[in-house]
Amino acid sequence: RPIWLAYTLAAVWVLLMLGLSFLSGRRPSLGPVEGRLRKCPDSPNCVCSFDTDDEHAIAPLDAGDDPAATMDRLRTLLRTLPRVRIVTDEGTYLHAEFTTAVLRFVDDIEFLLDEPAGLIHVRSASRVGRADFGTNRK
Repeated sequence: RPIWLAYTLAAVWVLLMLGLSFLSGRRPSLGPVEGRLRKCPDSPNCVCSFDTDDEHAIAPLDAGDDPAATMDRLRTLLRTLPRVRIVTDEGTYLHAEFTTAVLRFVDDIEFLLDEPAGLIHVRSASRVGRADFGTNRK
């Protein structure tokens, strides 16, 4: 009997891990299009500094007097954060994946430097679900 219990627990663990892996979702099509980050979908779990509606709009980051240096500091900061992986780094564009500790949900965060305006545009979106309880806005 103990061997069947061990097999049952192992099977439950494998199924749980497989189920949790689906929470990360597939990486969406991202990146700047014609100098802008993509608009948020209709779901409330996304914010973007290029969107204008109240639900999705968020202010871009002030890049200060030296926008390129500010982008470099942002890049360095992202590399120090736990459960953050930089996926794309193209100088003025960054895409990072933020993974939650417990359920392994993945959010895609994008930054786009607009050097002449002194701004870093931002887009943050959950891959799965609808509600994010304001996480992407934070």
